[in-house]
Amino acid sequence: MSQTLSASTLLIVPLAPLAGAVLAGVLGTSFGGNWIGRRVSHSVTILGVLIAFVVSAMTLKSVVADGARFNETIYNWMVVGGLKMEIGFLVDGLTAMMMCVVTFVSLMVHLYTIGYMEEDEGYNRFFAYISLFTFSMLMLVMSNNLLQLFFGWEAVGLVSYLLIGFWFNKPTAIFANMKAFLVNRVGDFGFILGISLIVAYAGTLNYAEAFAKAEALSKLSFPGTEWMLITVICICLFIGAMGKSAQFPLHVWLPDSMEGPTPISALIHAATMVTAGIFMVARMSPMFELSETALNFVMVIGAITALFMGFLGIIQNDIKRVVAYSTLSQLGYMTVALGASAYSVAVFHLMTHAFFKALLFLAAGSVIMGVHHNQDIRWMGGLRKYMPITWITSLLGSLALIGTPLFSGFYSKDSIIEAVAESHLPGAGFAHFAVLAGVFVTAFYSFRMYFLVFHGKERFDQNPDAHHGHDDHHGHGEHHSPHESPWVVTLPLVLLAIPSVVIGYFTIDPMLFGEFFKGAIFVDLEKHPAMEELAHAFHGPMQMAIHALTSLPLLLAVSGVVVAYVFYMVKPEWPAAIKRTFMPVFTLLENKYYMDWFNENVLARATRMLGTGLWKGGDQAIIDGTLVNGSWKLVGWVSSVVRRAQTGYLYHYALSMILGVFVLMTYFVTWPMITQWLNK
Repeated sequence: MSQTLSASTLLIVPLAPLAGAVLAGVLGTSFGGNWIGRRVSHSVTILGVLIAFVVSAMTLKSVVADGARFNETIYNWMVVGGLKMEIGFLVDGLTAMMMCVVTFVSLMVHLYTIGYMEEDEGYNRFFAYISLFTFSMLMLVMSNNLLQLFFGWEAVGLVSYLLIGFWFNKPTAIFANMKAFLVNRVGDFGFILGISLIVAYAGTLNYAEAFAKAEALSKLSFPGTEWMLITVICICLFIGAMGKSAQFPLHVWLPDSMEGPTPISALIHAATMVTAGIFMVARMSPMFELSETALNFVMVIGAITALFMGFLGIIQNDIKRVVAYSTLSQLGYMTVALGASAYSVAVFHLMTHAFFKALLFLAAGSVIMGVHHNQDIRWMGGLRKYMPITWITSLLGSLALIGTPLFSGFYSKDSIIEAVAESHLPGAGFAHFAVLAGVFVTAFYSFRMYFLVFHGKERFDQNPDAHHGHDDHHGHGEHHSPHESPWVVTLPLVLLAIPSVVIGYFTIDPMLFGEFFKGAIFVDLEKHPAMEELAHAFHGPMQMAIHALTSLPLLLAVSGVVVAYVFYMVKPEWPAAIKRTFMPVFTLLENKYYMDWFNENVLARATRMLGTGLWKGGDQAIIDGTLVNGSWKLVGWVSSVVRRAQTGYLYHYALSMILGVFVLMTYFVTWPMITQWLNK
């Protein structure tokens, strides 16, 4: 039975975290006089997110069990001509699932932060930021129009800037947050162009109204070219997703953003902000389905990101950066699925990945705390006996990440690989190779990190930088043996480990082959049959896991784990020998394909030269020099010449008048004679 949801109930979801953010950010900081202490600050923000999660879970239940839907305007901001600018909510299966993922992961991060940021001076400010971030993300996923989507899009970008640069006395953090902000502006420029084209040709910001006109837009060409208008719109929108979801070549900001405290790495860079682009493309599926060119572009960009960012994870030694490159690679997988028109598979992987990647980031933070804020995995080892809860949850997260059968990551990752194999787009061959090769790469770097951190001989007493860890803002200095983290840190790990293991098994059928996304995601099955092929091959989650035991992806994953074990547990001298042999390749990876070098030395310099040229040539020379200064100089010169005639002597003026009369008389007498003579 279909029913509608209450607008006032839905308003609670974004407003509860906003209220917590305002209370902690104003009354809990020097800005508002420090009226409330740490306990009240974290209590109000956690309560706000908890309320949002409970209401989101109830909404999801109504959507799934009762077929409830909501698509209404909450507030009319303004009307310009016939264009309505409004705040409204659209709640269907896609939105309800995203609301639950965002609020649950955010709740876990809020709890975890109590332990992780315990000794930080900016404790209350941090809670205000992460609550504000949750509000921004909820406004993004709940919107029913492009204006509100863009508001949420920019708001998560702004708050991520504040969070990455949270330790604003640290030069690397300031550089990282500026880099994230600028790279996202590049993507957002494309995004706003896409939205503008929809407004210009469809005359609306509302999703439903724009989708109703999508078929008509697909028949138009972009003015002055032979390009299809719908292709230009979709590629512009996807450029926005490339910035936010860190796709090649706009991926460069995400690894550097690890300069922020670990809890935000889990919140922003695993579960929410970076998945905004994936969510947006899935939401825009009625438009993307009309352009094979755009879908092919999406698939190829995703394939490049999935494979080549995974390679970079292999050589990282900072525990958070390994997980960061893993995030980039997995976002590439989601993007490949979008390109194959398997939007539901992309969103399914978004959900499973949110849980196990948040788990891996928080576990990495727990390890950092346990070894007193060292982040270099080369100086860890043997932590299994010191940190049993962190160890077992990390292992479960890693098994989910590499796609172990029955774990959540297996169902979503294998579905992506199968969907790409069934796609008939020109880029599908390369994409299929990339996602398959990525399975081995993912397993290798994941278990390289796992073995170096939790197994082997203990190396934490050999760390030459023991007193200068990345996150040494917490006051730890002297060396101690590692220790398990407090319960506020380990409880979120356990609560995230549970869905990381089981959620894929229980949700694959309704989300991929049921009616969970009915009305939210549109696929033209005649043109893009990948989902139909997957449905024919699916005979239940258990059967899928059994079938996978003989499949190539599992063989590749097991090979990656075995190679990592041999390299780092049995023959640790081998990686060093391989590094010496393939030094040019290692140098290329160490320099991140020279993308940062290119951006800083070529793009930035070219932009600076262009800016300097426009400033000195355009502004200073033409506008200031010619138009502004030139005009007053001309007036000054004319006046200096005219001034010489102003002598003050009466006979000078009399002579001038006589000469003037003489000239006029000469003209009036002689000119008719001259014209008469010429006419003859």
